[in-house]
Amino acid sequence: MLVISIQSQVVHGHVGNSAAAYAIQAEGVNVAAVPTTLLSNHPRYPSLRGRVLETELVADLLKGVEERGLVDEAAVLVTGYLGSPGNAAVIADFVERARTRNAKLVYLCDPVIGDDGRVYVADGILDVVRHRLLPAANLTTPNQFELELLSGVTIADAQGLSAACAVLAGAGCTDVVATGCTLADTAAGRVETILCAGERLSRFATLRLPIRPYGTGDLLTGLIAAHLAKGEAMESAVRLAVDTIFAVLVRTQEAGSAEMRLVPLPRTPRKP
Repeated sequence: MLVISIQSQVVHGHVGNSAAAYAIQAEGVNVAAVPTTLLSNHPRYPSLRGRVLETELVADLLKGVEERGLVDEAAVLVTGYLGSPGNAAVIADFVERARTRNAKLVYLCDPVIGDDGRVYVADGILDVVRHRLLPAANLTTPNQFELELLSGVTIADAQGLSAACAVLAGAGCTDVVATGCTLADTAAGRVETILCAGERLSRFATLRLPIRPYGTGDLLTGLIAAHLAKGEAMESAVRLAVDTIFAVLVRTQEAGSAEMRLVPLPRTPRKP
C-alpha cells in the first residue's frame, strides 16, 4: 500500500505533508511525500523562512518518483498546496502521466486555493486546478468557499451543495468531500463534512470547537487517502477521517495548543 502525496512541507507545525505524511504512515500505509514548498512554519506566525521550491526541482523529484516505479505501486495519488503556477503545471503533467500509466490509481485533488472568502494562491494556480487537475480527479476535498469558487454556485443549503458538486462532476470529478460546511439546516454549534457521491449526500457533523489550527484539511485528505489505500469504501474512509480529526482537535483544545496535537494519532474503531 502506497500513497504519493504532493504538498507543502514545514519544519514546525502540521500542514501539508507535515500533517498528511505522518497520518498516512500511522494508518499503516507507506507514503512517498513530494514537497512543493520548504518553509519554517505556516504563515500565521510573525515570521516565515524558506520558500516555494523551484519548478525545476519539483519536476526532477517527480521524475525520480516515476523512475523508482512508485506510480505503478501506488493506490492513491494526492495533490495539495502547489506553491506556484509553474509547479502546478508540472504536477498536472505528472498526474496525467500517472493516471495513464496506472489505470487503478485513485487521484485525490485537494484544491487548497482559499478560505473565508479569500483566495491565497498565486495567479494562474486556480486555472490549473479548475481546468487540468479537477477533470483528472476521482475525488476532491474543497472547503465550502473553494467549492463555491470552483463551481460558480452559491451554497446555502443541501440543494445548493448538490448543484455545486454536479458542476464538478460534469467537469469529470465524480466524488466531492466538502469540508467546513454550515448549511441552512446544520444544527447550531455544529460543522459538517459532506460527501457527495452521485446524487447522494452523506453528512458527518461534529461540534464546532472554538479553535482553528492550520492543517486540518491536509490531515483530512491524508487520512482519506490512507483509508482508501487500505480498501475502505468512500463513505467509510470519510467517516473514519472525520472521527480522527475531531479527536485530534479535542486534544488540541485541551492542551491549549496553537498547533494540532497530532502525535500519537488517535485510533478510531471501524464501525460495521
